[in-house]
Amino acid sequence: MCGVLEDLCEAHDSALALEHLTEAGIDRLALPAAGQTLARWRILAQVAAHDLSLAKLFEGHTDALAILAELGGPAALTGSRWGTWCAEPPDARVVMSRDGPHVRLVGTKAWCSGAAQVTHAIVSCWNGDGEPCLAAVQMNQPGVEVTGDGWLAVGMAASSSVDVRFDGAEAIQVGGPHDYVRRLGFWHGGAGIAACWLGGALGIANMARAHTGAAADPHRRAHVGAMDVALAGALAVLREAAAWIDAQPRDDARRVALRARLVVEQAAADVMHHAGRAVGAGPLCRDARFARAMADLPVFLRQSHAERDLAALGESVDDAKDDPWVL
Repeated sequence: MCGVLEDLCEAHDSALALEHLTEAGIDRLALPAAGQTLARWRILAQVAAHDLSLAKLFEGHTDALAILAELGGPAALTGSRWGTWCAEPPDARVVMSRDGPHVRLVGTKAWCSGAAQVTHAIVSCWNGDGEPCLAAVQMNQPGVEVTGDGWLAVGMAASSSVDVRFDGAEAIQVGGPHDYVRRLGFWHGGAGIAACWLGGALGIANMARAHTGAAADPHRRAHVGAMDVALAGALAVLREAAAWIDAQPRDDARRVALRARLVVEQAAADVMHHAGRAVGAGPLCRDARFARAMADLPVFLRQSHAERDLAALGESVDDAKDDPWVL
């Protein structure tokens, strides 16, 4: 696995790297909550440690495969590459209408990572009754237009998260109305995103250690120590979350997932702070991979909802029937 990722890292082409990962079968991860959740997250973290834009595409692809399995969607063809596009900004909405055994999609979907490279996508949409639904759509067909609109950031630029316009594209409904957020796997997948964030932080921390070497500088060692504290806590929480999910696959994982995401988000922010101070300006200006990771991770972290997630976690803790803080 590590050797494959090292080879892919040299290409600096996230779309091509995703194709190679799927061809190698690395995308066929154990499904969440099936007893190997930690193994699944370890692969996500390893990919993210090498390339966060690739991790964004890889996580979306593997999430789509998990959704199809959980909701009884169509089988993913060998070699197919999937996106999961379920953001719902107020100015971009896709409407689904029934057309015999299939459905038709009309509207604009925003934040479509890898839109120009994937072969299929899971798309959130709305039926005629105003209910949220999911549809599986093949990208190479009339009625699908991948635009160049919607992404101006330097960070995560290689994820190519652009707008896609649907004009009567044929699709297959996956599950029923509301199934995307009501299914048990919604929070399992939400916690899996944190494994990607942590992988990005691990990659930055290891590159920072390599740049500073083993010089006996107490300030440099203090920054390495601070990164270790942050990462050790996040690693422990993710291990605990994976074990909890596997032990209770049918239980609501909302509080577990929110806690894991927020702990990892804080740890990643701490790592970036200390890594930059440990290495100085040189690697940020002259090491393309380190500079790219430092630009990518803050953008990827904004998939968190910040204070909204903190408030949701606080509500979950207040409503808990058990003691949430037991050693």
